[in-house]
Amino acid sequence: MSGEDNKHGVDSQPHWDFSSGWDARLFEDLRGGGELLSVDVLGTQFAVRWGRSVTLEQQQSMRSAWSRCPGAGAPMIPPLAKEPTESLPYSASVSYLSQTYDGGTFPLQAASFAELAENLTSRLTVAAILENAGELMMLHACGVASPETGAVVALVAKSGTGKTTAASLLAKTFGYVTDETVAIGPDGYVVPYPKPLSVKQGPGTPKRQAGPDELGLLPAPAKPFIQSIVLLNRVEPDTTEGTHQEPTLRKLPLADGLLALIPDSSSQAEIEEPLQSLCRLIDRVGGVWQVTYSEAEDLPAALAPLFRKQRRSKPVWEARAEEPESGPIPDGWIRRVEPKDAVAIDGDLLVMLEAEIVRLSGIGPAIWEATASAVPLDRLTEQIGEVHGRPEDYRAAVAAAAGQLIAKSVLEQVGE
Repeated sequence: MSGEDNKHGVDSQPHWDFSSGWDARLFEDLRGGGELLSVDVLGTQFAVRWGRSVTLEQQQSMRSAWSRCPGAGAPMIPPLAKEPTESLPYSASVSYLSQTYDGGTFPLQAASFAELAENLTSRLTVAAILENAGELMMLHACGVASPETGAVVALVAKSGTGKTTAASLLAKTFGYVTDETVAIGPDGYVVPYPKPLSVKQGPGTPKRQAGPDELGLLPAPAKPFIQSIVLLNRVEPDTTEGTHQEPTLRKLPLADGLLALIPDSSSQAEIEEPLQSLCRLIDRVGGVWQVTYSEAEDLPAALAPLFRKQRRSKPVWEARAEEPESGPIPDGWIRRVEPKDAVAIDGDLLVMLEAEIVRLSGIGPAIWEATASAVPLDRLTEQIGEVHGRPEDYRAAVAAAAGQLIAKSVLEQVGE
């Protein structure tokens, strides 16, 4: 065990507890196959038991890669890993302490150790996200923090669009928080997830799991908190002029920022008041920014101002999630559905349903307000006319808009 591992709290000699009545075969299997890997992912404790094809050197490489996510307490004992097959010679078995039930286990099998390691990282992340659903706001982002203040900048982007590259470069100057999930608590604190970085190796090959120590990344500060949220927008460099393209930083309108973050958040719909809570977070950090760049080397200087305290945004949104009137709907009448959440922003209305968010513009918000209780189409048309006027084709426009919202499941209609 290296001194670097000890520095991050990895104990090379686990303390086995035999009080649960293990049989001799179990103990011999563990002793012959190496130690369990015990890790903490966003507060969930995992134990990994390797299959017999995984060498001690490969196990050591994973202990080193996960050294900044050490598990606490006595290890859980996963079941025996699956036996190797000709096509899937590498295997592992994982157990974890679940908050929702007594415990969870899952097996892994792969054609190569690199594939097994990549699958393990993915499965641990997904399981931990599900465990924290409804408790933490989780952005699909890399996070780096000021070593002096703990201020975290979350860089939001889809897989394969530059998060890991940005994290591996920025975290040589700032503390490495995560390259995958920035998890934010109710008071703005950030739960670090300094997992191995998944480094691309080439088309069709598994990503290599490289530990932050191996890449020389700075550790996360003791008490990180969210300071800024930035959307990564990487563009190909313009080589026609032969000049260097400087990165640009701009703040997005609230509705645009909100709609951009929702697809890159995990289990946001499980949070109480999911749209309102995200609006409050955006207000807290002073808005959502977008950085457009072509070279990752330009990011440290471009993002430096966002590690400083931002002026809180003045709220420009209002909640619009009141429950509609209950009871049966008369045939042909129209009433809005009960949403998960709804907010009004600058004249538009964002409505979160079970499966999607619908943005209502033009006469859409007025239709929403008018259908809190069931109404026939002709009465709805007159109410919208009172708000927006009565041009020659306004009846057809209201009927078409209502039909679109019924098709989108924003409104419901019985009998027609």
